[in-house]
Amino acid sequence: MRVTLKSGIIFAFGWMLIKLSLFGMGMSSQKSFLPSLFLNMFFIILAITIGLYLQKRKEPEQGNALKDIKSGMTAGFPYAVLVSFFIYIYYAKVDPSFIEGKIADREAFLDKKIKNPQDFQKLKNSNPDYEVMTVKQIRNIEIKNGKSAVSASNNATMTILALLLYSMFNSIFITIILRKLVFKNKN
Repeated sequence: MRVTLKSGIIFAFGWMLIKLSLFGMGMSSQKSFLPSLFLNMFFIILAITIGLYLQKRKEPEQGNALKDIKSGMTAGFPYAVLVSFFIYIYYAKVDPSFIEGKIADREAFLDKKIKNPQDFQKLKNSNPDYEVMTVKQIRNIEIKNGKSAVSASNNATMTILALLLYSMFNSIFITIILRKLVFKNKN
């Protein structure tokens, strides 16, 4: 197994263990969302950097930058897939209170919007179908849309898309940094 692939898998499982540890210590996902998000971003950078560094140290021949970017993505791809799968399981089964909290926040925001006549008119104008509906019907549709927007599957989908894009850009930047600063004598 390639060292970059191992790096991505190891850091993905490391992040999952930390996320589960935070939950086990009683820290809700509402409180730990931002720290775990930033830790997730940091771990994918570490997975790419360490994997690419070890790969470059291991291979004696000089490669081109495109090969190094591909190696960086080899660390980022399994990380993104594993973490996204974990996110789905985590928010669907382990801690569904996060999704329920987001839905409750959306309902409170929507109720506040409906009580304000100007905001309600803007909401009605945003969708032509709302013109003939009652307030209750509009609220039900908006809540249904909100539930699908914050569902576990939507979170997992957004996570994999964001992590793949993030890993692609970081693979490029880390390749440039490693080639210019760390391995400049070899190239």
